[in-house]
Amino acid sequence: MSGFVSFVSSGPGDPELLTVKAVDRLQNAEVVLFDDLSSGPILEHAPKDADLIGVGKRAGRASPKQDHVSRVLVDHAKAGLRVVRLKSGDSGMFGRLEEELTALRAEGIPFEIIPGVTSASAAAATAGIPLTRRLTARRVQFITGADVTGGLPGDVNMAALADPMATTVVYMGKRTFPALAQRLMGHGLAGETPALLAEAVSTPAEKVTRFTIQTLAQHLEETTSSTPALIFYGALAEDDG
Repeated sequence: MSGFVSFVSSGPGDPELLTVKAVDRLQNAEVVLFDDLSSGPILEHAPKDADLIGVGKRAGRASPKQDHVSRVLVDHAKAGLRVVRLKSGDSGMFGRLEEELTALRAEGIPFEIIPGVTSASAAAATAGIPLTRRLTARRVQFITGADVTGGLPGDVNMAALADPMATTVVYMGKRTFPALAQRLMGHGLAGETPALLAEAVSTPAEKVTRFTIQTLAQHLEETTSSTPALIFYGALAEDDG
């Protein structure tokens, strides 16, 4: 008999942001495949005899290939084990969920997906801002700032990204935001548009700093850091005092 895979969304890092269902699946896991950002205290919910396997990917670091991760996931499930695939934030948000689902479906392995708090929601809560605002930000868009090569994606919809009536959240965008900011301003978005840099969201090292898109681009060109971060820009990044 094949086992069962639970895709568990760990949230952005604070173990108190785990859902009740996520904790239950961790407590009953026999194998846990976890991302880098899902490690630490979150793994304390797993049984002491569970097999913990790190499969995280981080920009600029040696990381397991996706095919390898999918194969490890399939092999443990085919051994009849209860497997938790622990993904940071919400598993469906830039987490390569589809590749792993495809691998399980090909082998007829049953699974479930447990949603969680995406880091954008957690960062907005820390900053004390809503993601939408009546009359000035009726739309929210989440984008990735890097493609498979690590560069700025070439197929982005610049008209949508330069919309001053939207709240835009950029995942994995610290290295490419200076180039993105230049393109945004070239498409008419004001350089004074408010921006936020949210680093190490919901961890003890959490830091939220306010910029404009122009000053944030300059800051990121002048600094180097491996700390995971999100970038917000648009009307919602304004400081209301």
